Amino acid sequence: MNQAELVMEGISYNGDGDRLHIAIVGSGGGAFAAAIRAVEAGARVTMIERGTLGGTCVNVGCVPSKILLRAAEMNHRQMHHPFAGVPTGAGAVDRPALLGQLQTRVEALRRDKYERILADHDGIELTRGHARFTGTGSVVVEQADSGTARLSPDRILIATGASPAVPPIPGLTDTPWWTSTDALFTDEAPQHLAVIGGSFVACEIAQAFRRLGSRVTILARSRLLSYEAPEIGDALESAFESEGIRVLRDTQAGRVSHDSGSFLLELEGENIDADRLLVATGRTPNTADLDLDRAGIETDGRGAVRIDARLQTSVDGIYAVGDCTDMPQLVYVAAAAGTRAAVNMTGGDAMLDLSVVPSVVFTDPQIAAVGLDEAQAHAAGLETVSRRLDLEQVPRALANFDTRGFVRLIAEAESGRLVGARVVAHNGGEIIQSAALAIRAGMTVDGLAGELFPYLTMVESLKLCAQTFRKDVSQ
Repeated sequence: MNQAELVMEGISYNGDGDRLHIAIVGSGGGAFAAAIRAVEAGARVTMIERGTLGGTCVNVGCVPSKILLRAAEMNHRQMHHPFAGVPTGAGAVDRPALLGQLQTRVEALRRDKYERILADHDGIELTRGHARFTGTGSVVVEQADSGTARLSPDRILIATGASPAVPPIPGLTDTPWWTSTDALFTDEAPQHLAVIGGSFVACEIAQAFRRLGSRVTILARSRLLSYEAPEIGDALESAFESEGIRVLRDTQAGRVSHDSGSFLLELEGENIDADRLLVATGRTPNTADLDLDRAGIETDGRGAVRIDARLQTSVDGIYAVGDCTDMPQLVYVAAAAGTRAAVNMTGGDAMLDLSVVPSVVFTDPQIAAVGLDEAQAHAAGLETVSRRLDLEQVPRALANFDTRGFVRLIAEAESGRLVGARVVAHNGGEIIQSAALAIRAGMTVDGLAGELFPYLTMVESLKLCAQTFRKDVSQ
């Protein structure tokens, strides 16, 4: 595993003169990005997958959730919109038809974005089965119908993703509770959906089900999106309650039971009945059954693989990317990391800069963030100044008759350099990348305020918020 590669005529070789062999455990976005880059560098790749090709995003995450959210938004807008003279109303939602359309699109994207790549790249071989480490640099693959394969590749990449966490609530495991996957791929329309969790997955699915006709109650251990500043969760909670979603803060279920098709959640002070229960309390790295200890690979308390700035684990020649590590659980981060890990595995030197990572919670209004908030900046030793612009001051929001939300910019106090942005707005995710580029470019709020932004657009809210550092934009 310590042998130096030789790169000759575009092909990577190991120290014995053989073509460099890389084994990749997993087949999600990070795995495929790494495989493509490694093959381009001349390596041959063995990709090992025990489940559905493509990983979380295309199969049970980003793609199906956004289809469901968009369908729910369309249904909601038909019944609730602010424009005088435009009729409202909608019929009953045909959930089996919606599920069929969702499944068809997921299957098409998996075929076009993953299966076709395997067909087009002769250097990538797919092996079906469960991989386990048997030592440093050696992997055994238990194949369901063809015995056991043993591999001793030159490099190994772990990209096994994560799965829904199961909280230790008494009685829960004896009930037919839903994971996010169950909720996304059901054709049911429950009368009352109870949701345990206040993270982005819980919030997105909760709002989708409400907009498709279910009554929804959310049990948040502290508050919605507790990793963000309180004003973020407060704004989202207000929007949820205006749609009839009940949000219970600082609430945990003491016990869960199920009888005759109904869930009973025992809380302190009251009990809640629901016909379906979604548990969305985070995700756990898929590393428990890889036998990482046999290879000496270190993990943290959650089971996440520890990696360095070059995406390498504690063992030379073994790398890891994506949700099985402690990196942000975002598919575009995993893909970027996979590409860089492949560069390093084939003799290059690449690191992934995570100082500017935009993120979006796809509720309505959307929650978009990049850079530091005030608390994070102060923890990093930065003195900051920030301004908040409510959407009542944004012309496009007024024209849309939808002024829910705000924009907040955070700047270094002395220089005025932009260090963070938070957006709460309909389609706020379409705004945040401009803020990310401004942070990456080292722009000041004065510089941002002086830029030309198209009118009427929601992204103009960044310019207007930047102007509030010097003047009253209401004038």
